Amino acid sequence: MRTPLSVVIGAGGTGGHIYPGLALAEALRRAAPDAVISFIGTERGLETTLIPAAGYRLHTVDMIPFDPALGAKRFLLPAALLRSGAQARSVLRTQKARVVVGMGGYPSAPAIVGAKMAGLPSVIHESNAVPGRANQFAARLTEHLTVAFDGSRAHLSGGERARTVGMPIAASLAALDRPALREEARRAFGIPEGARVVLFNGGSLGAARLTAAAVGLAARWRGRGDVHLLIKTGPAALAETRQKLIQAAAGTAGHPHGPDAGVRPVAQAVPYLDRMDLAYAVADLVVCRAGSATIAELATTGVPAVLVPYPHAPGDHQTHNARVLSDAGAAYLVPDAETTADRLADIVGPLLADPARLAVMGRAADPGHHARAADLLAETVIRLAGQPTTAREFTP
Repeated sequence: MRTPLSVVIGAGGTGGHIYPGLALAEALRRAAPDAVISFIGTERGLETTLIPAAGYRLHTVDMIPFDPALGAKRFLLPAALLRSGAQARSVLRTQKARVVVGMGGYPSAPAIVGAKMAGLPSVIHESNAVPGRANQFAARLTEHLTVAFDGSRAHLSGGERARTVGMPIAASLAALDRPALREEARRAFGIPEGARVVLFNGGSLGAARLTAAAVGLAARWRGRGDVHLLIKTGPAALAETRQKLIQAAAGTAGHPHGPDAGVRPVAQAVPYLDRMDLAYAVADLVVCRAGSATIAELATTGVPAVLVPYPHAPGDHQTHNARVLSDAGAAYLVPDAETTADRLADIVGPLLADPARLAVMGRAADPGHHARAADLLAETVIRLAGQPTTAREFTP
């Protein structure tokens, strides 16, 4: 009886590492329906909710971030890697893993260390234009490297042998037909007839800067019937944002009675978007951060964007990500400090009034490998699973 393929994926921290890992798991299931797929992460990140919700088992290890801001605690990193790597090796043995994948971010490093300890083949995927510290380290422990963007090669040890596969995205986005889904999407979000839609998407937990700018824009455009702002706030900011939107519709901050009679709200706030295919189908323009997953989704779906890179991203990698689209003419790049309601009004207003310009921006996006990335990475993983294992010693 054939033993099912067992793959362990290291992914955690933020959605930018977790969602590509889930897209890979989805592709592996398509290629090998009986595959046993599980994840390694920590107790700190979004993996504790996103991975079980997607139907996969999550094993947690004790690991600390690769972050200079830890101060003296950064000297604990070698010990933390050894401890968490040993924990990961135990998981790999229990799962009878044949191959290990690291999707980047500090929760994935123990999986690659554990693979090295166990003598298992491993592969990393670097999603950003400028690699993070975890993958810069992990690249030294495996011969098998994959990247989303060609530019990442120069920043990785052994990067010349890296394979560009693109960024794994969900199948629902890889094959998205925006025009075919648009009417269903407008009904799902309750978009008024004739209104153009601007989607504000701040990432997994929302972004205070984007939400504040969107609320200001809603106040500025109060009562307009030709525009609708769909604002993803994250759960924590939802109630406050909705109250501010009521005040914006009323035309007076702190107005106690809600919107003026007859004034249609120009904006709505939602805590999260569980159907990104509907969100991209309904949007005429997106205002968002520039995580690598978002860049890949925009490039693949052809949605024009105003990109506001997170200014504290390690190595300023979101700005480098954003330039992939802005240099192609598919997006505007606006620094975080300049992202105000007034600045966005100057950019977004003329774009919404010029559908032809939006269409040109949408066509300028180069989907590259992203639509096929999950399948390409899955092919690499399955090929590596057939390699013999050899136990090796590991020294951090």
